[in-house]
Amino acid sequence: MKKHILTFGVILTAFAVNAQNKPLTNNDYARAEQFLGYNIEPLVTGGSVRANWVSPSKFWYTTKTKNGNETYEVDALKKTKVITTAYKEEGSGGFGRRQGGLEVVSPDGKKAVFIKDWNLWLKDVASKKETQLTFDGIKDYGYATDNAGWKTSDRAIVKWSPDSKKLTTYQQDQRHLKDMYLVTTNVGSPTLKAWKYPLPGDKEIAKLRRVVIDVENAKVVSLQIPLDEHRSSLSDDIVDGGQLADIDWNADGSEFAFLSTSRDHKVAKLQIANATTGAVREVFTETVKTHFESGLNAINWRYLPKTNEVLWYSERDNWGHLYLYDSKTGKLKSQITKGNWLVGRLIKVDEKARVLYFTGQGKETGNPYFSYTYKTKFDGKGLTLLTPGLGNHQVSFSPDFNYIIDTYSQPNVPSVTVLRDINGKKILDLASTDVSALIAKGWKAPDVVQVTAADGKTDIYGLVFTPTKMETGKKYPVVNYIYPGPQGGSVGNWSFAATRGDHQALAELGFIVVLIEGTSNPGRSKSYHDMNYGNMGENTLPDQITAIKQLAAKYPMDIDKVGIWGHSGGGFATAAALFRYPDFFKVGVSQAGNHDNRNYEDDWGERYNGLAENSDYEAQANQTHAKNLKGKLMLAHGMMDNNVPPYNVYLVIDALNKANKDYDLVLFPHSGHGFGAYNSYMMRRRWDYFVKHLQGVETPKEYNLRGANQLQR
Repeated sequence: MKKHILTFGVILTAFAVNAQNKPLTNNDYARAEQFLGYNIEPLVTGGSVRANWVSPSKFWYTTKTKNGNETYEVDALKKTKVITTAYKEEGSGGFGRRQGGLEVVSPDGKKAVFIKDWNLWLKDVASKKETQLTFDGIKDYGYATDNAGWKTSDRAIVKWSPDSKKLTTYQQDQRHLKDMYLVTTNVGSPTLKAWKYPLPGDKEIAKLRRVVIDVENAKVVSLQIPLDEHRSSLSDDIVDGGQLADIDWNADGSEFAFLSTSRDHKVAKLQIANATTGAVREVFTETVKTHFESGLNAINWRYLPKTNEVLWYSERDNWGHLYLYDSKTGKLKSQITKGNWLVGRLIKVDEKARVLYFTGQGKETGNPYFSYTYKTKFDGKGLTLLTPGLGNHQVSFSPDFNYIIDTYSQPNVPSVTVLRDINGKKILDLASTDVSALIAKGWKAPDVVQVTAADGKTDIYGLVFTPTKMETGKKYPVVNYIYPGPQGGSVGNWSFAATRGDHQALAELGFIVVLIEGTSNPGRSKSYHDMNYGNMGENTLPDQITAIKQLAAKYPMDIDKVGIWGHSGGGFATAAALFRYPDFFKVGVSQAGNHDNRNYEDDWGERYNGLAENSDYEAQANQTHAKNLKGKLMLAHGMMDNNVPPYNVYLVIDALNKANKDYDLVLFPHSGHGFGAYNSYMMRRRWDYFVKHLQGVETPKEYNLRGANQLQR
């Protein structure tokens, strides 16, 4: 009898819960869809300024207003801004078109080089005459070839001398590398795609035979050094701005400085090469315990041959700063910038005035990720903030470098753009982002939050998205969006954006969405970035958990119902969350994850984990922990993913099968690392998954987000 009463009570309780949690309808999804970019962005006016300079002190720009597009002419000397019809906004201009494609044009615009049959060829732009420059290039040992494993192109990778008479490039030796394979899905026999893709632990990686080519005489000179590792000072991608990275020519093309980086990124060697003889002179070497980087998403070292100096970037005092070296002796002359903040990007070097212009983070009060622009003298004196105003600053300069166009904002504060002189003094207000039309429709910006990391002492930052209409007394399930880095983070850009993916749209379906920039990501101190060095499997997950628990004291969160999702590194972290912390994370959507870094390109793991012989890659691999799954997990992957090959997800699938675990799987037979045309479909599947398994209610059947119907055509 008691048993029957108990069962009946459980049935009544379940019925009551289901009665309270009504199924979501097409109207609910349609309302959420109103918060996606294609519905939000048209309502935003004003904002940034793309200046078209017509004289040293005069420019025009076009901006979107409530009345349509309006064009303004600005005179910096007169401090005026007037509406004009004298100019017409056009495309990106000849420079952008010329630099596109597979040919690389010389600085004087008269020559171009390209790859044909593994060799480098020269084309006269005017006459179209073609001349072969190299003759010993062969398959997998070609000149100027672009292959980092995870990305490839047919564009020639070179660095022209300023006088357009020489260029430096390499012959890339991939002959001993292993192949990666992908197979097409189609009616009939599939096509096998194969390319060189070294992995951590492989005996061989790609090597570079560095050369200089005198293009006018078709003469090739090898640099007198051993083969270099396929590495740059920021990654394994040896391309920077479409050109060969870590190269700095002198003005007359007689020599250039270059950087050699060791396979594990621990050693950075600066050298100077004679462009005529190929002789190489080592200037100095920096060796670090973890990994060397020459800047924050920017290569910051410079060769200054007029004064026999080198500007160098180092994190040797725990912060990214600029140093001055003697290029003849290799001796340190001075540290230029210092303090508990970092230099982000070196913008300009004024050698005559001996002044540097650069971005910096963490020096001003407030969010340490906000970027500001500064100048300082070579001796470190006269450090000046050029872009005051709380927020993340993005700047551009007039051609003569006398004026600054400064756009700044915060994630929850729309941008304003002002014109400043080169000393930072404001001349004129130019534009501001108008979100009044959004607010009228119920839109709101995310909250910026500061909490404490899992170590109990480090400040970390993030964003929280809540439903625009919240019910009093209701607790909301949590969805944690994650990108653990360590080369980036979940928030990414700290400037204002009216939309950030589908975070607000998902919140509208009844969730609180959390983005946390965890420890071990860049943009802070060196020790902060290195917190998980050698253990990428941490994936900032302890920080995510402790942050959500802290935020639950402020927001009506139901932390018994926490979901997580991410793509690429975020896909790796999502599966790890379900496997390593199964009692906290109940639902996950893991997209395109590099689940085992032994199965991902060589540089990624070797830079942040160390060489395979020095780090336990197996302990970090997701399939090792798959048996711990308790919650609901959806795995998604593109079958033509040449960045994170699909074998990564196969390893996890195999482990789940062996452990007798249930999971859900979405495969895209024709998609690469991004799902392309299938992104809308994936988004809808992700929404459905969280609604069904975190809220416990039904979703509208096969709701059609805009763009999903394109797949049927």
